[in-house]
Amino acid sequence: PGGQIINTNEIANYTGFGTINGAELAIKMFEHSQEVGAEFDYKTVTAIIDEGDVKKVVCLEDDTVYEASAVIIATGTRPRRLHIPGEDAHAGAGISWCAICDGAQYRGKDVVVIGGGNSAVEESIYLAGIVNHLTIVTMFDLTADPIACDKLRAMPNVTIYPYQDVLEFLGSDKLEGVRFKSTKEDATERTVTCDGVFEYIGLEPTASFCADLGILDRTGCIVTDAAMATSRPGIFAAGDIIVKGLRQVATACGDGAVAANSASKYVEKLRG
Repeated sequence: PGGQIINTNEIANYTGFGTINGAELAIKMFEHSQEVGAEFDYKTVTAIIDEGDVKKVVCLEDDTVYEASAVIIATGTRPRRLHIPGEDAHAGAGISWCAICDGAQYRGKDVVVIGGGNSAVEESIYLAGIVNHLTIVTMFDLTADPIACDKLRAMPNVTIYPYQDVLEFLGSDKLEGVRFKSTKEDATERTVTCDGVFEYIGLEPTASFCADLGILDRTGCIVTDAAMATSRPGIFAAGDIIVKGLRQVATACGDGAVAANSASKYVEKLRG
């Protein structure tokens, strides 16, 4: 259970827990849901069909269709990819998007992190504590929290290459390295050998399955009002998938509370 939080080693912004591992927080949330009797199913949603008072949620597996009076979409985001040569060939086998999930297998080895935002820097600090050498390649400079950036720069086994354009992942049978080029005038090209790569270059919404509903903005996020209602009566959304300014666990939970309350009121009104 859990979306982006399971990819995060430490979460420090969730009230009441201080600092907690993301996967641990996800499990606690799941256990809480079980205590109050929520039913879980694990399927891939391919479409939501709006038939007025009835919404049909169509799933890939066995063509399962769920019918409901209201639907809350909380599908969040997924890691963005570079879409360069070698990425598909090594995805999941040399290239990862979750340091806390896959970092341990690179203990004592050489690793490259691509990206310089908060997630990249936070996970780089974690990785630098277990790998032999960590190389960070980023399109700009480090843009994360200054304290975290300073901590990362001070680690003795870390090399940072800012203002770089990643060109290719090298290796046929297994990942062998990363080739990148400076975006400065000299356009210097470098190749760094490594055993693994972690990409942290941003996130993209996972709402393509409801594109036909007309509830998405140009970025693919779901547009809602303050009640988490979309332009389709009975369809609500919450969390990172919606158009919003701040994407944190705390704000996602707040969205969920509002969406649940709004959906409940909608169903009560529908039933008279």
